[in-house]
Amino acid sequence: MIVLIEPDVESVPQDWIWSMSKSFKIILLAGSGFVALLISIAVALVVFVDVDAYKPRLEATASAVLGMEVRIDGRLGIGFFPGLLLTLRDVHILNRGSDIVTAKEARIGVGLLSLLRKEVQARNIALKQPVISIERDRDGTFNFEKPDAAGSTAPALDLAKLSLSDANFLYVDKQSGEGFETGNCSLVLLRLHLSRGQSRDIMQDLSFKGALDCGEIRAKRFAASDLKVKAEGRDGVFDFKPVTMDVFGTHGSGNIRADFSGETPVYNVRYSLPEFQIKEAFKTLSPQQAAEGTMDFSANLTMQGTTVHGMKRTLRGQISLQGENLMLIGTDLDKAFSRYESSQNFNLVDLAAFFYAGPFGLVVTKGYNFASIFQGTEGSSSIHKLVSNWKVERGQAQAQDVAMVTNENRVALQGRLNFVSETFDDLIVALIDARGCAKVQQEMHGTFHKPVVEKPTILQSLSEPTLKLLRKGRDYLTGAECDVFYSGSVAPPK
Repeated sequence: MIVLIEPDVESVPQDWIWSMSKSFKIILLAGSGFVALLISIAVALVVFVDVDAYKPRLEATASAVLGMEVRIDGRLGIGFFPGLLLTLRDVHILNRGSDIVTAKEARIGVGLLSLLRKEVQARNIALKQPVISIERDRDGTFNFEKPDAAGSTAPALDLAKLSLSDANFLYVDKQSGEGFETGNCSLVLLRLHLSRGQSRDIMQDLSFKGALDCGEIRAKRFAASDLKVKAEGRDGVFDFKPVTMDVFGTHGSGNIRADFSGETPVYNVRYSLPEFQIKEAFKTLSPQQAAEGTMDFSANLTMQGTTVHGMKRTLRGQISLQGENLMLIGTDLDKAFSRYESSQNFNLVDLAAFFYAGPFGLVVTKGYNFASIFQGTEGSSSIHKLVSNWKVERGQAQAQDVAMVTNENRVALQGRLNFVSETFDDLIVALIDARGCAKVQQEMHGTFHKPVVEKPTILQSLSEPTLKLLRKGRDYLTGAECDVFYSGSVAPPK
């Protein structure tokens, strides 16, 4: 049986209901009055206050917080929606007299409640058309560093949102002569928090979550587009995952982890670029179309240190480059090999361009004219398979399996690339027979910027094809020994 109980309205004290209703009205009226008061104050500020008169004080305060010179060359504005909003035009942040950051406009949202406590607390910052310029001097010092930064205290920071729109980033390394610039970038950082503490611990005290998009990236011998990065960091560990961009006609992806939780920062980089267009990569070496086909590149590298030199010394991991059914345009390699013994005018080291093709090659081909091999006009060459696998330890890349095969020949490479000293260490390129023994070899040493290529050494005759076949059969039957130069995964031509 269900019993319905009707509420006894009369039993509820009427004065209690009236009291609650009156209290709610009072709170509502008070709240409305408070909001109206703030709006009136904001309107009065906009109409009657000359905000530009406060520019020097604002510049001085911002300069003291950042430890750099802050200059506002444009006008100041003030608004009130949805909160107090300061607008600064033509903003410059300088260190040692040079611009670090410039922005056409900066909008700073200020919490209204903080004003009641006689504080100015920025809740969000938006920069329009900023240009961020970072330079590394010849002595290794960055233009944003301060001489007394070692013992200084980093200011506390707590922003709900930091955003940059239509931004450009510029980087110049005067030590190496390298650099890059980006265009059409947007950056959004959420829950950006930095505890007040020693500046050397800034990365351990920083936390955020955000995303970066850039339309283009340009360097001397490298160009990419559609860069997208998602990032999150806290407790000194920052993950940039995924990192994607279009380069050499394909879409590459990877991730970066930067760990600042220990005494020495540790970095791990993973990246893969599948089926990139080799013709796009070789545009950095030759303006003419030099090759056709696709290759796969991958890298898994770890390094640690506080300087570029320290990171190079600790660099370790794997680098791999592979491709099949490639076409070299302008040179018939097999014809060049067949007449090499009589002409002596073919440089085996030129072929190393294929072993270094792609992102890896941009590091080590600075001073060598690999484009010379692409300037021929005699036919073309089919490269059925190319493998270039390297193991990196202590800043040196050791060739593990580096070879390629044409219709009639195999070429292999041994040696090391020393990224610390930027030198070729015992690097040898060889034309090898079916057993993996070198028939002709050529050594390369010296620096990446100024390599030295020795004259080729002929170890076996390349002429008289019939005699070579007879000699080959004799060697297999008699078990003739040779010093095997290559025993990797690239098989002899069929």
